[in-house]
Amino acid sequence: MATERVTNAAAAARCHDPYLRCALYGAAQTALGVRGCCVLSHSPQGCFQLVDAAFGWQDADYTETLTLCTKLCEDEIVHGGEGVLARTILEARELDVRLMFVVTACGPEIVGDDIMAVCQDLQPEVEFPLVPILCAGFRGDQNRGIEIALEAMLEHLVPEEGGFRVPRSVCLVAPHANSNPTWMGDLAWVREVLAAMGATVVATLAHDTAPEDFEKVPMAEGCLVLSHDAGQGAADLLAERYGVEQWCRDLPLPIGFSNTASWLRELGRRLGAEAVAEGMIARGEATVVERCRRKGLEQSPLHRTPAAIVADATVGVPLLRFLAEDLEVVPTLVCLRSGQADAQAMLEREIASLGVSPTVIRDADVYAAKKALGEARPEMVFGSNVERHAVEELGIPFVFRIVNPLSRFRMVDRAYFGYEGMLNLIEVMRNDWLDRYRSRHRRYRARW
Repeated sequence: MATERVTNAAAAARCHDPYLRCALYGAAQTALGVRGCCVLSHSPQGCFQLVDAAFGWQDADYTETLTLCTKLCEDEIVHGGEGVLARTILEARELDVRLMFVVTACGPEIVGDDIMAVCQDLQPEVEFPLVPILCAGFRGDQNRGIEIALEAMLEHLVPEEGGFRVPRSVCLVAPHANSNPTWMGDLAWVREVLAAMGATVVATLAHDTAPEDFEKVPMAEGCLVLSHDAGQGAADLLAERYGVEQWCRDLPLPIGFSNTASWLRELGRRLGAEAVAEGMIARGEATVVERCRRKGLEQSPLHRTPAAIVADATVGVPLLRFLAEDLEVVPTLVCLRSGQADAQAMLEREIASLGVSPTVIRDADVYAAKKALGEARPEMVFGSNVERHAVEELGIPFVFRIVNPLSRFRMVDRAYFGYEGMLNLIEVMRNDWLDRYRSRHRRYRARW
């Protein structure tokens, strides 16, 4: 039976925590997933840096995408900044803008700026659609910001009438709510799988999404939420408003042999492509086994080794089965930084199914994770660069850095989903295993 503990951080605003940024960041991440858009940050210049950071997470093209800021100062924070906002929107008429998202920081919302009214009043005066998004940091963490932005997109950009259905079509939701630092690799794998099964992706909410794709959203037969941390609200709205059914809702995302096979079989059943799914599973499993054999993978150091997972739910929940079942480690601690309500229930089912008994900490911040690692004292941690520094004084020998934040620059998007994703994860573990010995005499000083 797993030991479960909920930290005080669950009920507190955690925008200051290094694991998660605020709602403004999540909303900007989502808005910047629309190709050729303009994101106007109604905020002080400091908060605008979050929009710049979100720009990198979406791999947005700076030759197509514009980011603007109202640069609020003391006067606007005290007396209101609606005038500055209106002037900035009107000045944007001189730019090549196809669609403008207006996102807000805490200051203007606290002082009472009504950006909904400003956008409504100015809409007749500009040729591009205005989409206001109330996403002040006090509204929640970045995953809450993603939900707010998705709801705003569905409200303002998707037509009310559903129209006809496109046979065997899918809408993909929240692929960017994923701590895999190159999550676009996961999205590409999902698209390849759907194409092989004869399905059409009508829209992705949101990554490299064309503005005209929003009109196709109600035409989808089904939707896939590619995150356990955000996107469920949008999926529920699609089901309620347009009757778009969510697929694979109760299944962990496809990381590891069993999770990938279950996910592919369910997708094959939905699309009438069971034989295609079985073929993918057979070829994928054979490829992984053969590649590990030919490369001489040494699994013995992992066998029955106590291990901890510190990640978001998108990676952390499916990773549990991959580690326990496929790599034969013993999970003694699971720290989830975030996760939707369904993900918590899913984790409990996975723990019961695997017959393991890790300590589970939900909504873990850095302090809670470090404290739990100190109590559990695993031999290896599957986490991020944060844990690499945090465990230095704890004497935990191995930290496999698989989730964001990472100090590594990557030019190639590498999936964690699917069979190639398994090989990518094994490669990271193997390299971090060797790196530990290379770094035996190297010391790092953490900032926290």
